[in-house]
Amino acid sequence: MMGTIVAQLTRGLTKQQIIDSGLDTYYVNHGLGVYPSAASGVPFSALALQSKGDPITDLYEDMAADGAIL
Repeated sequence: MMGTIVAQLTRGLTKQQIIDSGLDTYYVNHGLGVYPSAASGVPFSALALQSKGDPITDLYEDMAADGAIL
């Protein structure tokens, strides 16, 4: 849910808007995908989560890793 909110709020931003908001280093490191991390900045284990940059694909991958899809 949070990833979808972030994707909707940042969709269509210009390069200058990304730089002005301070998100430029995030996009350089992670692209358009939502990169899950703890409040301390430590990333969650990639063994359970994948980020492809598409919210539907990401949700499907997360559910599969959790064993929710049989």
